[in-house]
Amino acid sequence: MKKIQVTMALLVLLTFIGCGDSTNKKEDKVDYKSKFINKTECNQIIDKEFLTICYDYKLKGAKSVAYHLDGDLMKGGIKKRPSFYKEPALDKKYQIVTTDYTNSGYDRGHLAPDASFDWSQESLDAVYSLANIIPQAPQVNRNMWVKAEDYARDKAMELGELDVINVVKYSKNVKRIGKNKMGVSRGFYKVLYNDSEKYKECFYYINRLNASSREDTLKKHKVGCDEVGY
Repeated sequence: MKKIQVTMALLVLLTFIGCGDSTNKKEDKVDYKSKFINKTECNQIIDKEFLTICYDYKLKGAKSVAYHLDGDLMKGGIKKRPSFYKEPALDKKYQIVTTDYTNSGYDRGHLAPDASFDWSQESLDAVYSLANIIPQAPQVNRNMWVKAEDYARDKAMELGELDVINVVKYSKNVKRIGKNKMGVSRGFYKVLYNDSEKYKECFYYINRLNASSREDTLKKHKVGCDEVGY
């Protein structure tokens, strides 16, 4: 009788421990795409086949962009870049045009980068929608953010595949540029993750016009993934 009681107690204890582990695993695994791209957060969800854009009508820009990288496709391809174009899925009153950037001091910065999608003409064309572009400070775009883009491609090749979501952070009193009054972000996150490999890393970049890239390193932008948010 004593043996039966001890055995039952052990089974109950093991079951409890097992449930605890399962709960922790669920907490660690986050569906970032569903978390940031949904009908509550987005005025319009734009499916470009190769990337998904959460678009905000008031900001006239993306709040987040999610995509998947296949490591075998990250070795470069098409050299000639297409032109930027107005996003046809948007109503005209919510569209941005290239001239909204003229004399603004900001670059037309990709969220889903062209160098990650130059493996086919269709995928490359998709990332040149102005819905995938936000105003980025030149030094940040050209010399800092690009390091995270390169790192993501390297990581995709290392792991075989990688999911990425870029989350854009805006101030309450957002700065605006251009005739269409497009919102300028205060910064942006890049989340890299591969659930099957139990990998995730997150980075944050401040969108500051006077930023210096002289001593910039990728490590300086690394943040905890629990910090990522709108």
